[in-house]
Amino acid sequence: MDTNEGIGSRLWAIPEGYMPGSSTGPDEMKSHETICFLNTSNKDAKVEITAYFADREPAGPYEVEVGARRTVHLWVNDLEDPEPIPTDTDYATVIRSNVPIVVQHTRLDSRQAANALLSTMAYPVREAGGS
Repeated sequence: MDTNEGIGSRLWAIPEGYMPGSSTGPDEMKSHETICFLNTSNKDAKVEITAYFADREPAGPYEVEVGARRTVHLWVNDLEDPEPIPTDTDYATVIRSNVPIVVQHTRLDSRQAANALLSTMAYPVREAGGS
């Protein structure tokens, strides 16, 4: 398989998002959400994330670079520019990239002593006339 152009899609959707506002345990077990990006192409990926909410206008875009043939695991809790995504709030994200990438969504919910981990692939959106 020739991955010079990269595998994946340029447009992704994660319809389910929710960062718990509390945690138990040490800092590394803080409740959080992660968006994982895989760029198999020979070109750096310029990624934009837009967050959507039920009761307000979208936030973003948040900009992330994923180097050629690299991966980035981004804690959504750490996004600050243009504004933090609020905790204890339902949200969804749309992710756009200049090159095909693969996207995965993970949540660690440590509000209780028995932690919960959820992980799922994002939805690759097929744009009209392309991928």
